[in-house]
Amino acid sequence: MNTPGHSSALPTPTSLRGSALAAVARGEPLVVMTTLAGCPYCDLVRNHHLLPMLRQGQLHAVQLDVRDRTSNLQGFDGSMTTPAEQAKAWKARFAPTVLFLGAKGEDLAERLVGVAVPDFYGEYLDARLQQARARLR
Repeated sequence: MNTPGHSSALPTPTSLRGSALAAVARGEPLVVMTTLAGCPYCDLVRNHHLLPMLRQGQLHAVQLDVRDRTSNLQGFDGSMTTPAEQAKAWKARFAPTVLFLGAKGEDLAERLVGVAVPDFYGEYLDARLQQARARLR
């Protein structure tokens, strides 16, 4: 996994399988946010929700840039892809889309697509995390 170059970015994985196995070993889902440069809602979700929780050890989160067609990314099945192709395979058409995944890439909770009501986003995120954690047990 690449460490972020600055503190306002989530880690960018080189292997989804490796990231998911690390998360599940801690009893956590892998939280993946699809992001887009210049997306204010992506910044909101990243900076106000995911990064603080990551720093406090409350979740295992990574981000994928939906326009990144050059970085190598190992998928859950071991094959190589790019972040853009993976986002397309997930049909993650909106940024941000937050996925809650298990060790094999299975959805453990309903995705959070976009930011409909910013004031309630934290509650929606917490509910999805609880659901995903329950499915891991």
